[in-house]
Amino acid sequence: MTTLDSERISVLLDRLHQDAEAADRTLVEEVVGDMAASGKTMEQLAAELISEERSDMRSVYRRHADHFLSVSPAYGRFLYAMARACRATRIVEFGTSMGVSAIYLAAALRDNGGGKLIGTELEPGKVARARAHIATAGLADLVEIREGDARETLADVGGPVDLLHIDGAWSLYLPILKLVEPRLRPGSVVLAENAFADDYLTFMRNPTNGYLSQPIPVDEGRGNEFAVKVD
Repeated sequence: MTTLDSERISVLLDRLHQDAEAADRTLVEEVVGDMAASGKTMEQLAAELISEERSDMRSVYRRHADHFLSVSPAYGRFLYAMARACRATRIVEFGTSMGVSAIYLAAALRDNGGGKLIGTELEPGKVARARAHIATAGLADLVEIREGDARETLADVGGPVDLLHIDGAWSLYLPILKLVEPRLRPGSVVLAENAFADDYLTFMRNPTNGYLSQPIPVDEGRGNEFAVKVD
């Protein structure tokens, strides 16, 4: 049995996914309603959010201080599987939120024999809750959650990175990739959820930049992108 399927963690994750659904239900309904009323696509709404972020990121994300904005169970298990497949021992996560995805990734580290997950989160309240959830999972010895702007907190990740998980402010996907990129090795995996920023997708899908990148059919419509560094 894997760490992910242990009773301690499976029960916790079930509860956290239920909490996330309850906390984010109204937000999801608002987005769906906006799309129906305006006729806008998800990509168009994403472009508006990215523009708003670039004007005042802290105000945008302060509105989401109580939202989980977390991965689905299916995507969480995909994260675990990818971390196992690349035998990750050092993982970097941009956008830890309440720590749900970090639990999936840290469980993979445990089953890989150990390692380090460095997460970062802008909202102080989320940092506290993420740390508490990770401690409840019994994975705190594998995880370091850094509080603050990822452009500062991820300036030094301490060593080679096997897997980079990008799931924070959408306007920062390419800047965070470029920040961590010197630590990525050939074969390192980059996973991005909500990858709607044109600059990120254009860069990642241009083979001259050293990546093989494509969308993945897990939670279709949520902009999930898989990439591997090939050189």
